[in-house]
Amino acid sequence: MPSSNGEQVPIRTICSLTGVNAITLRAWERRYGFIRPLRTAKGHRLYTHAHVELIRRVLGLVERGVPISQVGKLVDAAPESRLASDVPGPWRNYFDRTTAAIARFDETELDQIYDEALSVHSIDDATRHLILPLLAHLGERWKNIAGAVAEEHFLAMYLRSKLGARLMHRMRYATGPRLVAACAPGEHHEIGLLLFALEAQSAGLRTVLLGADTPFEDVAVAQRRCGADAVVISSSIDPAPGLLERALPKLARQVGVPVFVGGATATRHKREISTAGAIALGRELEDGVRLITAKLTGNKAKT
Repeated sequence: MPSSNGEQVPIRTICSLTGVNAITLRAWERRYGFIRPLRTAKGHRLYTHAHVELIRRVLGLVERGVPISQVGKLVDAAPESRLASDVPGPWRNYFDRTTAAIARFDETELDQIYDEALSVHSIDDATRHLILPLLAHLGERWKNIAGAVAEEHFLAMYLRSKLGARLMHRMRYATGPRLVAACAPGEHHEIGLLLFALEAQSAGLRTVLLGADTPFEDVAVAQRRCGADAVVISSSIDPAPGLLERALPKLARQVGVPVFVGGATATRHKREISTAGAIALGRELEDGVRLITAKLTGNKAKT
């Protein structure tokens, strides 16, 4: 728990300092326990500077693709020790070699390690035990290490190329319902969307990817033109004012097919998404794909 030393401020102040709304802070406290405020004698929440830093660390991890369900484990220990313990058995060797290659900006070595890992492990295991821990690791380093932002961008560009190539290879084998998938307006992190598309294609779903920062009006046009059975929106950031209240309901009305929202935004704003006529998927890729498949299969059974 953060130290109580220093100024203590109420929840409205902490919301202004961090940009996280009170509902989200209470949800993080109640569901995951990694934001634990102090309490007044009457039970009112109080926060310190340490809480501000902790909340910003949580936001940084979430925006870099770490599932909210895993954030608690990642913020409870010092960066290096938790990363060491979070990478299981055989994957630790891949992790250490990959971080060294990234630090040297050595794409050839990075490619060799990636291909070696996928020659004996599934893409799902590689995502869970290598890619996500790497993103979390680089997300922590940027605050203290010179060049860490460049390292993160280097890995993102590499993953975009590799995951995109894998998606193109798999596309010919998918025969199930078609999805139009895009990052929400203002969302520039595409890796989560690409990982979702791989998981969806593994389940036989076809994906039409529109990429980062896509206006909802263009999503609707793409859905109509390709006749997609559903729309999937990926978002890890707090949405712009009016996006969930006005733009998302309008998208749901325009397309006339199920609209799903995945990523950290779906965890933090589940009620608003439901009110907008869309379906919140949360952050777990496999569970989200199962929900989409069940929804689309159920819809076809009714027609």
